[in-house]
Amino acid sequence: LTLVLACAAAAAPAALEAQAPAAPLVLSLDEAVSRAEASSHRIAEARARGEAAAAAVGTRHASLLPQVAAQAGYTRTNHIDEFGILLPNNQFRVIYPDIPDNYRTRLDVQWPVYTGGRLNALERAARQDEAAASSGVAAVGVDVRLDTTRAFWSLVVAREALRVTGESLVRMEAHVVTVGNQVEAGVLPPNEVLTARAQAARQRMLVAQARSNRDVAEADLARLVGVPAGTGIEPAAALAPPSTSADVSALVGEAREHRPDRRALLERLEASGLRREAATAGHRPTVAVGGGVDYARPNPRIFPRMRDWRESWDASINVNWPLFDGGRT
Repeated sequence: LTLVLACAAAAAPAALEAQAPAAPLVLSLDEAVSRAEASSHRIAEARARGEAAAAAVGTRHASLLPQVAAQAGYTRTNHIDEFGILLPNNQFRVIYPDIPDNYRTRLDVQWPVYTGGRLNALERAARQDEAAASSGVAAVGVDVRLDTTRAFWSLVVAREALRVTGESLVRMEAHVVTVGNQVEAGVLPPNEVLTARAQAARQRMLVAQARSNRDVAEADLARLVGVPAGTGIEPAAALAPPSTSADVSALVGEAREHRPDRRALLERLEASGLRREAATAGHRPTVAVGGGVDYARPNPRIFPRMRDWRESWDASINVNWPLFDGGRT
């Protein structure tokens, strides 16, 4: 029995320590905002979209540059009857030999010299999309800061409301005791006790509502700042009346000039105009130059065909003018 009591006495502090609630997380408004910005998936998504827009700019710019490709291939053909002629010296000159194994290599270059402004307009539109995506990141950051600030002050207000209703409940319970004493002394009629108890019950309901609002506000702030659910948060701030009054018209003018979401919409609108310009360029002619070097066995550009590796080259300039495309452009 002594051993059991000793073990229980030794395990009691550890059990009490394990059951003790964790200390609440104390956060100021600036700390809450910085934590929310660091853990926001919305900001991470907006940044990823910005990186995708930047990659699209590189793709559009690359379409203006020459393209160089190395090509290689092998073709097996069926056997044929060789074709040739008999020379005056009684020698047979093969002109089209039987070469079933065909190898081909080519270094090809293509360069769109003039596209009627279509590729340039698409590149500028992609750059406007990139700027809009950057403004979108700023806009999401503003929304996250606003949501965090709103949740932070909602928690401050909810905690203050819980404190006030709790103090009111204490006073109301003391009032119930006082009314009961007065009824026992014959100063008040018995129905006053029921009235006081009803008021105290209503005050308990208000305390329960205030506690629920506090828990909801705390959970909302915990979600925004990226802490595990159920973590207690104690805001390091107190309610205070505003020190100055802002001019609404001045705020509206500042919003028109500096709001990133409005700036992103304007940039996307400009990008849409550039895409329209690129689509209109479909009516104009396009000019492209190309060329390449072939090294093949046999080389089909060399006559007569031979079983040797031979090189050849070509250069071209091509003009394409869509006179009628059925209204597609």
